[in-house]
Amino acid sequence: MDVFEGAATVRPGYELPIAALTAWLERHAPDFRYPITVNQFNGGQSNPTYRIDTPGKSYVLRRKPDGPLLKGAHAVEREHRVISALHAAGFPVPAPLALCEDDAVIGTPFYVMEMVEGRIFWNPTLPDLTPDQRAAHFDALNATIARLHSLDIQALGLADYGRPGNFFARQVQRWSRQYQEDDLAGRDPNMDRLVAWLPDHLPEDDGAASVVHGDFRADNLIFAPDGPQVRAVLDWELSTLGHPMGDFTYHLMMYRLPPQMIGGFAGADLQALGIPSEADYLAAYCDRMNVSLPTERELRFYMAFNMFRLAAIFHGIKGRIARGTAASAHAQTMADNMPALAALAWAQTGETT
Repeated sequence: MDVFEGAATVRPGYELPIAALTAWLERHAPDFRYPITVNQFNGGQSNPTYRIDTPGKSYVLRRKPDGPLLKGAHAVEREHRVISALHAAGFPVPAPLALCEDDAVIGTPFYVMEMVEGRIFWNPTLPDLTPDQRAAHFDALNATIARLHSLDIQALGLADYGRPGNFFARQVQRWSRQYQEDDLAGRDPNMDRLVAWLPDHLPEDDGAASVVHGDFRADNLIFAPDGPQVRAVLDWELSTLGHPMGDFTYHLMMYRLPPQMIGGFAGADLQALGIPSEADYLAAYCDRMNVSLPTERELRFYMAFNMFRLAAIFHGIKGRIARGTAASAHAQTMADNMPALAALAWAQTGETT
């Protein structure tokens, strides 16, 4: 996973108009000084992300990709809104600096935020840590997502950030539609089975609603360089209002995804590594949230649904490759993993056919 680490020369087709960007930064970025140096982050599967270095400080720029986009995708405006609200509430996110919705500046909408220094673990087993250190980092992951789900959406000013209630039904419908409407990416038999199975096995929705991250995993967090403190949670493109257990069980997938999948460590010796078991990690979250453990039937649905959703994202990456708008240098790997992930998602259902 270290192929995603750091920033490098901007990839062909993703260049930014330096003069126009410099002029905009001079007007909108605090303490800006030119000249600027622009590199592109190797990570990030959807919205192209850049590191901008100046003589005074560094910034991060996130923009929409060029070309035709699926409806509702790549909403950098929503990312800017949610991190603005969370930063004001003291939740660990980069400080948002400015949003530009004018396509004329660099060709697409974008926003700029502070550059947070620290440590990103691209390998989900957090190598180079001792077992005790690893346990502390996993506890920090657990505490951070529980803290997010405990924030009051009214106090955040995000009561209209999504539609509370019927979260799973709406999400199944959304990702089924995105999968089915992306003709360039083709079809997969296990995805088709899940499109039919998931609506018939929805868990009861208790109406719980919180800000949900949508892609919470270790490599979307910046830790302090020498400890388990979380300095920033990144990549809010998939955030909305939703059911906290749905968001947490997406994070919990790391226990069941193989190492070649993003964020997975199935088959690892958890005890030797100092990583809590899946059951203990789930129990810790439920204790922090003061909610009951999900039933076995509910957990089967949550895992099948979240793997289906991730497979639909990979399917969308496959479509973006076909359209020439894939932002990541490693997009092909994600697309190639889609059939295996869809098969694993179907296996979570417990169905034999």
